Amino acid sequence: MASLKELRNRIASVKATQKITKAMQMVAAAKLRRAQAAAESARPYAERMERMLGNIAASVTPTPESPKLLVGTGKSDVHLLLVCTAERGLCGAFNSQIVRLARERANALQAEGKTVKFLCVGRKGFEQLRRQYEKQILEVVDLRAARTLGYEHAADIAQKVVARFEAGEFDICTLFYSRFKSVISQIPTAQQIIPPVFEQKDTGSGGAVYEYEPDEEEILGELLPRNLATQVFRALLENAASEQGARMSAMDNATRNAGDMIRRQTIIYNRTRQAMITKELIEIISGAEAL
Repeated sequence: MASLKELRNRIASVKATQKITKAMQMVAAAKLRRAQAAAESARPYAERMERMLGNIAASVTPTPESPKLLVGTGKSDVHLLLVCTAERGLCGAFNSQIVRLARERANALQAEGKTVKFLCVGRKGFEQLRRQYEKQILEVVDLRAARTLGYEHAADIAQKVVARFEAGEFDICTLFYSRFKSVISQIPTAQQIIPPVFEQKDTGSGGAVYEYEPDEEEILGELLPRNLATQVFRALLENAASEQGARMSAMDNATRNAGDMIRRQTIIYNRTRQAMITKELIEIISGAEAL
């Protein structure tokens, strides 16, 4: 049985931890509002750009002169998995869910005889993936120094991906991130960005035919790299909101668990103290009766 001093130290330690988790929960809640607003603001632009490019691409007949970012290399032998996670932990299963989805895709591709490579954005994803795929990780993008995520960070990542694609290092690129739904719900998402896969949606145009100037291929050559950066930027913003939501939920649970532990330890402390007092009283009474 632990002594009273050990129990007091244990209770004090848990109380100190509870203060930290409570403070982290409040900080995450404050950051979540800004991150959620940024993610929700980026969605319409990214979705409209993707829809517009889908409409233009549907009117283009693939030729050898078509942009490679649109039609791909014609092969699917080498896959690049662009895995976006957080730079910090203490956010529940947020990072693990993204890595799990990427690992499942990598294992499925390798089972088909494909070559898989990784480009990690965020330290936590890299730390988990290197245990199994260390030799397949091409690069790690560290964003710890960025106080606020901006479009320039996404453009830099997109430029790295495009440079490797033009160098013939891969055929297909898939982006992995977590889409923010609510504080308690984040959806791990895989999105193929090279060559892009456009969803067929009813635009309500009634079958109208549009003429583009300059021609479609010239527009695609200009907008496809920008769309790639836009999709990466949306993924970074969605991840930022998901991370804060997951951290807020995790720290709330940790704070509650710390409170439960404090109550249990306090009960044990009081019972131990009462037992020691009772034992001392019995010894005093027994000694008095012996006299």
